[in-house]
Amino acid sequence: MSKKYYNNMSSTFSTIRKNIRLDCTHRVYFTDDSFSQTNQTLLGILQPQRKGDRTKAILYLDEGIVDGNPNLPLQIESYFRAREDSLDLVCPPLFIRGGESAKNEWGLVEKIWSDLNEFALCRHSYVLVIGGGAALDLVGFAASTAHRGVRLVRFPTTTLSQGDGGVGVKNGINYFGKKNWIGTFSVPDAVVNDFSFLRGLPKSQKRAGFVEAVKVALIRDRSFFEQIEERADELSQFDEEAMRHVIRKSAALHLDHIASSGDPFERGSARPLDFGHWVAHKLEQMSNFEIGHGDAVAIGLAIDLSYSAKVGLIKNTTSERCLILLEKLGFRLFDDWLTIKGRQESPAILDGLEEFREHLGGELTITLLQGIGEGVEVHAMDRQKILQSVEDLKTRELVKKSL
Repeated sequence: MSKKYYNNMSSTFSTIRKNIRLDCTHRVYFTDDSFSQTNQTLLGILQPQRKGDRTKAILYLDEGIVDGNPNLPLQIESYFRAREDSLDLVCPPLFIRGGESAKNEWGLVEKIWSDLNEFALCRHSYVLVIGGGAALDLVGFAASTAHRGVRLVRFPTTTLSQGDGGVGVKNGINYFGKKNWIGTFSVPDAVVNDFSFLRGLPKSQKRAGFVEAVKVALIRDRSFFEQIEERADELSQFDEEAMRHVIRKSAALHLDHIASSGDPFERGSARPLDFGHWVAHKLEQMSNFEIGHGDAVAIGLAIDLSYSAKVGLIKNTTSERCLILLEKLGFRLFDDWLTIKGRQESPAILDGLEEFREHLGGELTITLLQGIGEGVEVHAMDRQKILQSVEDLKTRELVKKSL
C-alpha cells in the first residue's frame, strides 16, 4: 500500500460520528392505596420480560413511613403473595433510613448492592422504593449503578417528592459535604404517586411540596400560579382536594420540562427548575440539613425574587405578591444561617454561587424572574444586591414578629 493512499485513508476515516437517540417512556401514575387487593396499578407495571415468567422484585421501605402506616409491610407481603403466580418478592420489605443525612452514608449504597447481589437481581428485575425524596435518591442511585441499571419503580411519599424530585430522572448521594455530588441520570420505569401516603405526614412535610409548585408556576405557568393564589387558604389548611390538584399539576409541569426542554440529562449549564436552589442547597449544607429542602427553597425563592426586583427584572409589586403567597402557605422567608460568615469574612451564603457553578459543570447560569410565568437566565449576580435582599427579608421577618 502506497504512503499517499494510506494518508488519504487516514484522513477519511480518522473520525466516526453517529447520533445516538434514546427513546424513554416516563410513566407517572396517580392512585390511592397501592397495596390494597383491588388496586392493579403495580401489577400492570411489573410485567415479565418473557410470557410465563415471574417478575422478580425487591422492595425498600423508608423507616419513617412505617410510623404513619404500621400495617404497610404486611399489606405489601399480602399483595405479592396473592399474585405469586406472576410476581416474586424475593424477601420481605427491607427497611432503609430516610432523611437527608442518610445520603451522607456510602455504606448504605453498598448494603443495597449487596442485597441485589445476594438475591441475584438482574437488569430485568425491579427495585421498588417507598419513601421521601432522600430515600428515592439513595435507592435510585444504587439501582442505576448495579448491572449498569436495574429497573426502578418509585413510590414518593411526600408532597415534595410527588410533585418534584420523585418524578424526575435524577438520583444521588452527598459527598465532600456537598449535596448530590455523586449521582446518575436514569429514567425510572414508573413513578406511583399514591395520595394515601400523604395523610399521615406532619404539617411541615405536607407544606414542603407547595414551594416547588410555586417555583415551577413562577417560571412556566402564570395560570397555575394564580390557581395556587386562589387556593392558598385551602392549601394552608391542607385541604386534600386542593393538595391533589397542586401536586398533580406540579408533577405534570416538571415532567413536561424534563421531556421537552431538549436537555433532560442537564448536559448544558441551564437548570431553570433550580430557580431559588443555589441559596437552598447552601442553606441545607450550612445547617447540616436541619433546614428542610422545602423551607430552604422558600428562602431561596424569596431572595431571588427580591433580587429580581432590585435589578429591574420585575416590579416590586410582583415580588411582593409572590412573597405574600409563600407566607400564606406557611413559609418563613428568613433564617439566621443567611448571616453566618464564611470565607474572607463575607457571608457564607455567597459561596453557594461558586458551588452552584461547579455543580452545573461550567458557566454560572441562574434562573431569575422577568414576570410571573416567565423565567430568565443570567450569568452573573451582584453580590451587594444579594446581601441587600437578605437584609430586606431579615427586616421583613422582624416586622412580622413584632405585629
